Amino acid sequence: MKHSLFSMKALCFFTCLLFFSANLHAENWGHWRGPNGNSVAENATPPTEWSDTKNVKWKVAIPGKGSGSPVIWNEKVFVVTAVSVGGEAVPSAGGRGGSGRGSFGRGRSAPLAKTSFKILCFDKDSGKKLWEKTSTDATPHQGVHSTNNFASASPCTDGKHVYAFFGSRGLYCYTLDGELVWKRDDFGKMETRNGFGEGSSPTIAGDKIIVPWDHEGPSAIFALDKMTGKTIWKTDRDEPTNWSTPLIVEHDGKKQVVMNGQTCARSYDLETGKELWRCGGQTERPCASAVAMGDLVFVGSGHRGSFLGAFKMAGSGDIEGTSNVAWSINRDTPDIASPLLSNGRLYFHKGKTGLLSCIDAKTGKPHYPASRVPGLKSIYASPVAAGGFVFLTGRSGTTVVLKDANQLEVVATNSVGETVDATPAPVGNQLFIRGEKHLFCISK
Repeated sequence: MKHSLFSMKALCFFTCLLFFSANLHAENWGHWRGPNGNSVAENATPPTEWSDTKNVKWKVAIPGKGSGSPVIWNEKVFVVTAVSVGGEAVPSAGGRGGSGRGSFGRGRSAPLAKTSFKILCFDKDSGKKLWEKTSTDATPHQGVHSTNNFASASPCTDGKHVYAFFGSRGLYCYTLDGELVWKRDDFGKMETRNGFGEGSSPTIAGDKIIVPWDHEGPSAIFALDKMTGKTIWKTDRDEPTNWSTPLIVEHDGKKQVVMNGQTCARSYDLETGKELWRCGGQTERPCASAVAMGDLVFVGSGHRGSFLGAFKMAGSGDIEGTSNVAWSINRDTPDIASPLLSNGRLYFHKGKTGLLSCIDAKTGKPHYPASRVPGLKSIYASPVAAGGFVFLTGRSGTTVVLKDANQLEVVATNSVGETVDATPAPVGNQLFIRGEKHLFCISK
């Protein structure tokens, strides 16, 4: 009887421990697309209504410019920024091309400013700044698009370390208390298409951190030891500039790294870096990152063309035109904002127009016609899902909240009153929004 009672108590203890651990994990958002890479917070219940004052628990000013999304671990929120220390803060390559290297229109060049590349840490509940670190001071070698900046890659964290990636300025690993552990500033200098600037984010995968490096020069993808920064493998890529972020998926007990690309969407073996499969059909200057469900991974792009494909992870070699492409569509596909995959539904925006599609992920068939959502037009932030709702955020600072359903139903329209390019982060009963000038904590 005593043995039985002890067993029951032990079972209860371990059940509570597992429940606590699951909830602790659910309260974290360590990557710009959340814990599963699909942009879903399964246990978060943030408000659906707010303004620049209503349901704003706190807001803090962020120096400089940045559109990397906030990441959250336990009671800490991390953001990156680039602060000009003289001259022009964000040289522009123009809205539709440009000559790059700091050009302000055709034939006129502006000097690039010396810039401090920073990571900041805030208390999740109060907004108090806990620490601020300058990773490096440098003068960028190349300008950016008029809507881009020098801190557009999102940080990531595994709860032990936080990683700030500034592209050509390097990757920096800190403890959660802000102590520098290691840095890698030897990747070289990216030369991006039309001088539009950089923006792909790294991804943590077990004991590795995956670093994308696609540009107009020699492109590659790296796997580094996340504890030391040393290169585990490097795989060359015949790809031009790409602003998407790697997705880690698992099939048949093995993990793959899926990466978009102008030439092909591809998958690599996480342990070795060996290419497993590829599929052509993508469009120019891809930005959207992949999402996954079951044995399918979904990759698309939508600039100067349209393509979105559902690829079977079991494929090998060139799978274009084979049964390993479950379905594909060639209309209204995602461009800058990445798709959201929630409850078997794929949500994505056509280009920068705000035209929203919602399709069945298994079949590619639409749940409703591609629709314009009132209040949204130009969109860089990716949609997120939490609490049975979908949050769509436009560059104007407006967030339209929809029901996560097979029908289009607008629940609320909100604004923080300033430009938003970063993807919001839902955690618990809070939603963190990185605006052009402030970090907002939205909470009842």
